[in-house]
Amino acid sequence: MTDTKPSEPRAPHEPRAHRFRSARRVPAALTALAVLAVAGLFLYDLAAVRAGRPAMAWRRELARQLDRQTPADLAVQLGGGILAVAGALLLLMALAPGLRGLLSMRTPEAGAGTGLRAGIGRKDAAQVLRDRAMEVPGVRSVRVKVGRSRIGVRATSHFRELDDVRADLDTVLAAGVEELGLAHPPHPRVKVRR
Repeated sequence: MTDTKPSEPRAPHEPRAHRFRSARRVPAALTALAVLAVAGLFLYDLAAVRAGRPAMAWRRELARQLDRQTPADLAVQLGGGILAVAGALLLLMALAPGLRGLLSMRTPEAGAGTGLRAGIGRKDAAQVLRDRAMEVPGVRSVRVKVGRSRIGVRATSHFRELDDVRADLDTVLAAGVEELGLAHPPHPRVKVRR
């Protein structure tokens, strides 16, 4: 554990913790296989035509359809729109990090050169903070929801003053967040009621 406060600037030699990204190996492999199959089919048919054989029936039919249809036809516009939306969706999925449920943790200086990365799940972090909050005297129940930038805490108190319980919860949660060692610690937002 380090005594560094989350609000202090990062040391120049300390690496920046990036978000975790999903590997997406299976979708990438399936997309590559589909593109390879279609390209191979077109290449085979093109080579067959160049060798003096007739084109495949599906390609002749496709050429006839393209000859009859114009860009002003509704079917062509619908098909183009569907393909554009599918392409935009694939681009979004490729650029999005994917593993949003993991929060990056600070790594020790010794692990800086080894590529060591650590993370904790949001639900696990919420459970740790909930257990810490339940130790506060006067707290009957607590619900904790951990997001990327905020921690939502709803507590029910049953015998102490609400301001005292809220102050104790703020202190305990600040210590709990620091002990989690998150690279970008979220800020707790505490609500206490009877």
